[in-house]
Amino acid sequence: MNSPNTPRSPALGRILATVSVGFVVTQLDVTIVNIALPKIGADLHANVAGLQWVVDAYTLAFAVLMLSAGALGDRLGTRRMYAAGIVLFAFASLACGLALDATMLVAARALQGIGAAAMLPNSLALLNQSYGHDPKLRARAVGLWTAAGAISIAAGPVLGGLLIAAFGWRSIFLVNLPICVAGLLATLLWVPRPQSVRKDAQRAASTATTAAATTPATAEASPRSIDLSGQTLAIVALTAFVAAVIEWRPLGLSHPLVAGGFILALIAAVTFIAVESRVAAPMLPLSLFNKRTFNAAVLFGVCVNLTYYGMVFVLSLYLQRARGHTPLQAGLTFLPLTGGFLLSNVASGWVVGRFGARVPMIAGAITAGLGYGLLHFVDASTPLVGLLLPFLLIPSGMGLAVPAMTTAVLASVEAKRAATASAVLNTARQAGGAVGVAAFGALASGAAATQIVSGMQAATAISVALLAVGGVMGCLVHPEPHASASKSHKTSPRQVRESR
Repeated sequence: MNSPNTPRSPALGRILATVSVGFVVTQLDVTIVNIALPKIGADLHANVAGLQWVVDAYTLAFAVLMLSAGALGDRLGTRRMYAAGIVLFAFASLACGLALDATMLVAARALQGIGAAAMLPNSLALLNQSYGHDPKLRARAVGLWTAAGAISIAAGPVLGGLLIAAFGWRSIFLVNLPICVAGLLATLLWVPRPQSVRKDAQRAASTATTAAATTPATAEASPRSIDLSGQTLAIVALTAFVAAVIEWRPLGLSHPLVAGGFILALIAAVTFIAVESRVAAPMLPLSLFNKRTFNAAVLFGVCVNLTYYGMVFVLSLYLQRARGHTPLQAGLTFLPLTGGFLLSNVASGWVVGRFGARVPMIAGAITAGLGYGLLHFVDASTPLVGLLLPFLLIPSGMGLAVPAMTTAVLASVEAKRAATASAVLNTARQAGGAVGVAAFGALASGAAATQIVSGMQAATAISVALLAVGGVMGCLVHPEPHASASKSHKTSPRQVRESR
């Protein structure tokens, strides 16, 4: 499979480990903060809406800036942007740990989101550049990369509970510092400079004809300019929408701030699409949405993230406020999520390499949907053992589906647009997560245990419906041609059409 001129496995392994560091810290901070919310609220005098902003300030900045970060990666270099993101994320984490009030914490969380936006799309682009010469190997690498991020999402509440019990809630942010230092050093030492990447890609292209459309040699396209008007409109649209959802429950739909927020979001969104269809170098290339596989995978990602991020927020309130658990007890209750993600993510790479992306996406949506369905019948008096099966099914389904979804997106675009495509995917996913926290948090915003439980049950019903939509989207995805599909490594015109 590999010729003497293709990148060696040890080097590829080090690159995979390095880019996974960025994914780990960005995903860890999505969920680790949830377990600390009651402590943060008590210490900084923040209500439920304020706590939603602690979560969503990060997620929003992460979502709305990833497209520009992908363009900057294409323009300035993915390695450079990835390293800059690590540095900014470390600085912002320190600011979070030193926050004196809720406003300062929300601002620092937004800064964390900017650093995460710089890291994540360029992390995946670096991975695609390194493994693009072998689609089957790339599928497995994406599975391991996704496993690292998914495990960190699942481990966030557990690690958060342990850290809070030992050192207090500020430690959940300070723990990022040594991880970021290690990631920065590994990037400088192990990730090749662009010139080296080009040489490796040119050698690989001469021996792997099936990768002609995805080899890193094609990744050196003319750099794109930054679409400031599109970026501004995206920030306004998503922030106004999420703010209106968060404030809708306490203020009411007829309140001028809530109604005005929804109207502003709609106007900004429509204007954004109009602007993007006319500018020479759009932040969001609308031509990407001409591909059915790309559209289906992106919508699938929105459904998955909206349900999971929103449910983790609600479950953290449920465990600590409805059941009276300590942060450590609540964190340990989330432990089954870690095992489910670990096994299913690793298995997904093999399944995608053998069967393509469609099968694991459909199976994953069904499995996770079943988990949410079982969770619908949980209340404040349900024994903890009643949470075990849902807490295993949800991550097992997601862990199977998400690497397949990511692989489908990468296979549907040429390598020169890998950073932008991955930024679109992850922007959509993070936006879905922000909306999930806002919407599900609003449903469970009451102080009484019965209000939290009824809100959680409503959220699980919505989650089942959204994952049913995700299953339909999985049916629309064409499998990616993999290396075993042809012994001669030749790709037919029909395979090329189906992969896009």
